Amino acid sequence: MKESRQSLLAVICTLAVSLVFCLVFGQMTKPKIAKPAEGALFAAGTYEAESPGYTGASNPIKVKVTVSDNKIENIEYTIDGETPTVGGMAVPALAEKVLAVQSPNIEVVTYATVSSKGFLTAVSDALRQAGADPEALVPQQVETAAEDVEKTADIVVAGAGGAGMTAAITAAQNGKKVIILEKGLFPGGNSSYAAGGMNAAETHYQAEAGIEDSVELFYEDTMKGGHDINDPELVRTLAENSSAAIDWLDSIDAPLSDVGLAGGASVYRQHRPVNAKGDILPVGTFLVEHLSKTCEDLGIEIVYSAKVDEVLMDNGKAVGLHATDSDGNNITVHADAVIIATGGFGSNPDLIVKYRPDLKGYVSTNAPTITGDAIAFLEAVGADFRDLEQIQIHPTVVQTDGSLISESLRGDGAILLNKNGVRFTNENGTRDVVSAAVNEQPDRYAWLVTDEKVAAKSELIKKYVSKGYMIKCDTVADLAKLIGVEEAVVQETLDKWHTACETGEDAEFGRANPDKNKTYVAELPLYAVQISPGIHHCMGGVKINTNAEVIDTKGNVIPGLYAAGEVTGGVHGGNRLGGNAVTDFVVFGRIAGENASAYSK
Repeated sequence: MKESRQSLLAVICTLAVSLVFCLVFGQMTKPKIAKPAEGALFAAGTYEAESPGYTGASNPIKVKVTVSDNKIENIEYTIDGETPTVGGMAVPALAEKVLAVQSPNIEVVTYATVSSKGFLTAVSDALRQAGADPEALVPQQVETAAEDVEKTADIVVAGAGGAGMTAAITAAQNGKKVIILEKGLFPGGNSSYAAGGMNAAETHYQAEAGIEDSVELFYEDTMKGGHDINDPELVRTLAENSSAAIDWLDSIDAPLSDVGLAGGASVYRQHRPVNAKGDILPVGTFLVEHLSKTCEDLGIEIVYSAKVDEVLMDNGKAVGLHATDSDGNNITVHADAVIIATGGFGSNPDLIVKYRPDLKGYVSTNAPTITGDAIAFLEAVGADFRDLEQIQIHPTVVQTDGSLISESLRGDGAILLNKNGVRFTNENGTRDVVSAAVNEQPDRYAWLVTDEKVAAKSELIKKYVSKGYMIKCDTVADLAKLIGVEEAVVQETLDKWHTACETGEDAEFGRANPDKNKTYVAELPLYAVQISPGIHHCMGGVKINTNAEVIDTKGNVIPGLYAAGEVTGGVHGGNRLGGNAVTDFVVFGRIAGENASAYSK
């Protein structure tokens, strides 16, 4: 009995010491709140704070905010964990805005919501340390008088996404003065969201890896994937110029050296970037960073927050663009040639429903600025369109925010399990087929599952885990619990897949040549994410020919007017193959830049 009382006393003492330690340590680590002088908003000084950004708490956004008695004087920030072309450009714009309106209570940048919230939270925390109530700081009105801005260039480009920057760089390399008008606050558009890679045939990277491929096979795969409603001449142009496009990316120090497999492809032809450790990187942010740097190196002017609304015409020829910015300024650029590269309309619910009423309510993977502005201003100059009803849904999308889970994971061996814990389709089928298969499952969702062998080499998976999309499962039992089924069911599914990989034959669903040398979802831990289909790509758009010239409703070329990328129709037909969007914007971006340069002479 005495020993029990002693043990109880020891426990109480330990708890008391722990409580005192926590209270003292908490007081030591809790930021001190300064007291402003009477009548002042802040206690003058410099205050530091941090908050999780895009990569989470492991690499937070850090700020140093300097204030005087009644003014936010300066904001310094460290944003090492943010994507350079997204959060890396959003945070400076936000800092400038906070200083202008003297408040952190401003709208986030829609392209960079997570980075924006992290930065503004950190600034608010710093101001709180200065003795202010951040929520009570009402943004001040900044009066700006609208003005007309006139510029002149050899070539003007609408859109600073992959196609627009590729076209601009090509023209600048030909000695042309180029101006780009970009609707957003930074470059990239939908191109920044591309996660997989770029399809190309007969490349030196394929040859080095011992992969046999041909332009003809690339052409056939693309036509078949698009249900043969593609424009054959555009598809052949895409395939024939794909290898040279890879070489061109090499020339601007943007090599896509790893070769993987994408849905609908007969062979490994999806080219992907890797870092110094050999880890596979998301292709979109990689290319946008290199393209935007090359634009800067070549002196290409990019005007941001400039929404194009009119193609200027003179005697039937395109001679410039008109745009308005967020301050109401009119921007007019006069040029010899015009290139349209504004993307599709995946973030415009009204246009989605107009052309495809059955897609009402679907979440979209698109950048917020991709709203189909070009349809109206190209119609106004007599341009023709095709396949606008051909809107692709992607099978693996996180429904909470429209984040895309890359098809490249399935190309590397990932499988799909329904809510019952079993496979239900060939995961490397075309996107329309796999999407339909997911929609046929109970509750219209599935789990994408991969393993440590892939995760260890994938920056994408690391990102998905850090953002909470993909769940790490240390055991098969953990995976089964996540899905909500018995462990034996999931183990049986995995065993069947392992057998398919060992034999090279998927008896259940005919997945071509499953490759155990890549992965066969066996190396623990496993990783899983719940997905459903979402709106992803607009295959239809303005009509172009193989010179990237825009065609009018009478079948004639509109002189001086070119287009490239997702704004165009005909390349992808009724279904785009994964990896072909990047090929499209590089190949036809280069063609548009070359031909616009020749025309401007």
